[in-house]
Amino acid sequence: MQRNPRLVLLWVGKVTTRRLCTVTSPNQTQPSVGAGILKGSKGASSLYHRITAVGYNSEGVIHTLDQWVDVERKTLCIYDITCFINELRKYKQFNHALQLLEWLEKKGVCLSRTHQAKRIDLLYRANGVISSEEYFMGLPNPAKNKCTYGALLHCYCREKMIEKALELVKKMRELNFDTTSFAYNSLMTLYMKLGEPEKVPLLAQEMKERQILPDICSYQLLMSSYSALKDPEGMDRVVEEMNAGGRIEPNWSVYSHFASMYIASGLFDKAELALKELERRQKCTDRLASHFLLSMYATIGKASEVTRVWQTLKSAFPRTTNVSYLTMLQTLARLNDLDGLKDCFKEWESNCLTYDIRLVNVIILAYLKRDMIEEAKLLVEGAISRGSKPNYATFMMFVDFYMKNQCTDLALKFLEKAILAVEEHEWELYQESVHQLMKQFEAEKDAGINEEVQKILKQAKFLQG
Repeated sequence: MQRNPRLVLLWVGKVTTRRLCTVTSPNQTQPSVGAGILKGSKGASSLYHRITAVGYNSEGVIHTLDQWVDVERKTLCIYDITCFINELRKYKQFNHALQLLEWLEKKGVCLSRTHQAKRIDLLYRANGVISSEEYFMGLPNPAKNKCTYGALLHCYCREKMIEKALELVKKMRELNFDTTSFAYNSLMTLYMKLGEPEKVPLLAQEMKERQILPDICSYQLLMSSYSALKDPEGMDRVVEEMNAGGRIEPNWSVYSHFASMYIASGLFDKAELALKELERRQKCTDRLASHFLLSMYATIGKASEVTRVWQTLKSAFPRTTNVSYLTMLQTLARLNDLDGLKDCFKEWESNCLTYDIRLVNVIILAYLKRDMIEEAKLLVEGAISRGSKPNYATFMMFVDFYMKNQCTDLALKFLEKAILAVEEHEWELYQESVHQLMKQFEAEKDAGINEEVQKILKQAKFLQG
């Protein structure tokens, strides 16, 4: 009997009572777990949310999986694990994703090439490049294949370790593992990071000579290099080559990248053409594409196009999300359209289900830039009355305003509010911002002020001692 290649047979549960689970193989785009459309074992979405609720614990995810399979005796498939890993990587929960692969090995599952490559990447992101190297070196020779070599190369390139990257590429070439675009894309990324964009077209030419077909990522990197080299003719050639022959069917995100590169080069007319092509390729229900269009049309000063895209976006959905309103407010701020900002904000206020402080912050910043301090304060009071909680960014805008206007006492008052608005698990996000602010206060050369700043930060445990 011929086996259906779209079905995968796996075991789950206790080792002594393994149960078989037949699921559809994930050949298509991975579904969004958060959207509740994960297809696999019954209750997989519930398990995913349990996993995301686990704190930063060395084995918290492993314990959660053991509870699900060994204690509750519920079904779990490799497909579920793969979907979970993809989602966790998307949201930068690398340690959680890593534990999923560790749990599979603990259960005796032989990891596929793809999973081994993902583990190398996750080890790098969670623990650093040395962890990735150690894992790779510990793999048996058959597992040191094109996938795992490529994953390690990607780590080296992200870390700008050019000597190790080139040495690994040399080894890959000896093993005939550099015959796809992936290795070249990694090297192109490395040279862009090192500020050597002139080397990217040389790599693209080498790919042609070796008859290695570029992919979408290759074209995007090549486009970026020509933009950095201020070579508009080269940028045009990339677009023409990608479209020639019909081998590649670029989606809207490719043209969003091209538009960004044209804008960075000051070629607004060509950027607009790329945006029109983006619109032609986007799905009317793709909010992200519409958000990008709003931002880019504002950047090139096309207010009428912004209005048109905004109306199209609102008509495409029964309800306009907070994120869409946030994008539009930021767009209007970029266009310096205060009246438009006020109108859009009022429209959002009258329809919103959740009073999101991020949207309020956009209007506050617009007011403070125009020295409309009382109006800005009223917005904060209004947000609190609507059940919203001002955050670090809210108060820091007032700190910046008062520092600019040399009202140090008031700046300190709002600094204290800003620090107290930060949750302990968020401190790492704001460390750099706080240290930059400390330098500003130090520039005042007032011992009393600096002492007060130190006191505020120590009380909030931003500083030790």
